[in-house]
Amino acid sequence: MLINRRRILHMSVAAAAASFASPGLLRAQGSDRPIRIALAATSPRVIDPIFSTLGADNWVNLQVYEHLVSPPNGKFATQDDEYRPMLAESWDKSDDARTWTFKLRKDVPFHGDYGTLTAEDVVFSFERAKREGIATASYANVQSIVASGPDEVTFTLNGPDPFFLGGVISIPTSQIVCKNAVEEKGENFGKEPVGTGPYAVERLSSSGVNTLRFDGYWGETPKTARIDFLYTSDTTSRTLSMMSGDVDMIEAVRAPGWVQQIRQQNDALIVDQTQPGSFNTLFFNLTKAPFDNPLVRKAVATAIDSAVVAQALAPFGAQTWTLSPPEYPSGWSAEDLSDDLRYDYDPDRARELLTEAGHGNGLSFTAGISQREDYRSIMLILQELMRPAGINMNLNIMDHAAFHGANRQDANSLVLYSQSLPPVPLEYMSRYLSSAAVVKSDGTGGDNFSHYGIAMPGVDDQIETMRQATTIEEYSSIGREIEKKVQEDLPLMGIGNLGYAIVRNPEVDLGYEVESGYARWRLDLAQRA
Repeated sequence: MLINRRRILHMSVAAAAASFASPGLLRAQGSDRPIRIALAATSPRVIDPIFSTLGADNWVNLQVYEHLVSPPNGKFATQDDEYRPMLAESWDKSDDARTWTFKLRKDVPFHGDYGTLTAEDVVFSFERAKREGIATASYANVQSIVASGPDEVTFTLNGPDPFFLGGVISIPTSQIVCKNAVEEKGENFGKEPVGTGPYAVERLSSSGVNTLRFDGYWGETPKTARIDFLYTSDTTSRTLSMMSGDVDMIEAVRAPGWVQQIRQQNDALIVDQTQPGSFNTLFFNLTKAPFDNPLVRKAVATAIDSAVVAQALAPFGAQTWTLSPPEYPSGWSAEDLSDDLRYDYDPDRARELLTEAGHGNGLSFTAGISQREDYRSIMLILQELMRPAGINMNLNIMDHAAFHGANRQDANSLVLYSQSLPPVPLEYMSRYLSSAAVVKSDGTGGDNFSHYGIAMPGVDDQIETMRQATTIEEYSSIGREIEKKVQEDLPLMGIGNLGYAIVRNPEVDLGYEVESGYARWRLDLAQRA
């Protein structure tokens, strides 16, 4: 095993080193120069919160659209009193947490000539997200949304939800859109977005998105007049653009050795990183051989050493043993899990399981994977780890947008999915495990890439019971039982968490410190120091 670890680490660091050239000096920055950020994507897909699956698109969404309430800049909120008023200036909930009423700010303008925000826009936005898009299952507990006054919206829930602000209200698909603009533009809305945010889209091209400060913004005037988002999937190009001073911020390459390398090139650069960062989850497609066989799934799980993955991806990587990390309300630690549910690395045991499953001569299969560095690095490490167990995983490396498109059309048998998720287990359990969120070949489904609850009995009843929980203790207990059931059935497995990071020119001040949160940040406070 030691040989394998060294080999994996050596191969990974060597690959990361190829991203670098000779060190350069940061270019002097003019005060009127836009802030430019290069993100790991090929081209914009859609700037529409209910359809966006690209991380880069979500960066733009966060500048263009807004929520009713928001966690503090730079971290997830863990208590209701930590949420900031945004499009809602105040809110209240019933004693049983089933009715939530939000008082809207008055005279909040939309971009362009679309008037001001109304309760009708808010109702429309949530009804739209509940009806279509990538996260419809997240709204299953919402019974109704009504305009209860000219500047007031009331949500009635099927069951109490003590995490409603951090779940339904704050998830990315709950950003508020302009009803008139959506109805007028139709399918073009994602290319011609209209929101209330501090920046409006000036131009959208195949290489990125240019945004301009919205002079009519209801809040504090954004510090910088222009933010340009460059979609730069090539690792070398993105790194060199940072070293030359052509851009001010870049999405870090979450590959082994990269941070160490870039700090050797220029130790003045700042690395902002979230923890726990992205959940990296491996979905087994239960409708496709060989993963319809539970013995094969257990063999793969036993052939993966998550400690090696975390070590290879330092300083980003962190080991997990279930879907959720141990520090989340429903997560399990290694010590809490029984031996049979921990799936400790054991290639000999994996071979035994394969033989029992009818694959005594080993197993070969093909999995599609994104070319993006974090996806590619993880799958290459998994590929190497599986070999001693007789598992040969062939990789079809794809453009990042094409990879997500293939997954949305149920074209992959083994799906690695990376996403930053809040400490609200019901939100992501509804999306990953609910039968209502199953992926569909026409692309209209959700994030349940395993078909759990359809191809085999799942945890729908437990999720519904969790929705009825009236205390955080009850909620967490049910969530932990769901995680245990998932470990037993193994429709998916947690590969580990990967901190999300941005490398920043020290001359750019974000206006706050980054600690946790989604893999995208508001930039209205960003300015040159």
